[in-house]
Amino acid sequence: MNDSNSGHYLEKMIPKRTASIERLEKKAKNDHVPIMDVVSMHFVQQIIRLKQPKRILEIGTAIGYSALRMLEAQPNAEIITIEKDEQRYQEAKEHIRAHQAEQQIKILSGDALEVLKNLQNEAFFDVIFIDAAKSQYRRFFELVTPLLANEGIIITDNVLFRGYVANERIVPSRYKKMVEKINEYNHWLMQHPLFTTTIVPIGDGVAISSKQSQS
Repeated sequence: MNDSNSGHYLEKMIPKRTASIERLEKKAKNDHVPIMDVVSMHFVQQIIRLKQPKRILEIGTAIGYSALRMLEAQPNAEIITIEKDEQRYQEAKEHIRAHQAEQQIKILSGDALEVLKNLQNEAFFDVIFIDAAKSQYRRFFELVTPLLANEGIIITDNVLFRGYVANERIVPSRYKKMVEKINEYNHWLMQHPLFTTTIVPIGDGVAISSKQSQS
């Protein structure tokens, strides 16, 4: 969402990643696997460092990149992550094993809409990260809300989707329905009575929703 000059400037400012993480980024690019861009990921890592969550829930593992980066930011965290695509699930398992993170990152295979129903008796999560099917963002949010700790936060990626959400006149026809869904989600999220939300125009747009303390 940032202009290209600002984006390139910020990317150059980010500290160098480990060789294994850079290989993972290269693999995602070569295989056309959508992972969070490095600037947005750096921003999320900073949120994780500030929040110091004990438990993190992620919807949309892909190849394990964001789960591993969140673990970098909070090495003592327990992370549960859900992936629907079988091939990506297997790849994520390999990458997490290669990083010796199996004890802290648990991958669940299946459709998050179904898996989340089976997690309703889980202990609370301090941070929940949504980065999966955009047309289902609202349903994901509704299902994870009961799992969120008091004063926890929900992070949603891609809420501005290439800038199209902010300028619907330039949306290619193949993305129109998706953009409409994201726009509806953003409006619903900003008016949610239990959360205060800020949308940050970084990368493809990141929403930070903070759960209000329940007295």
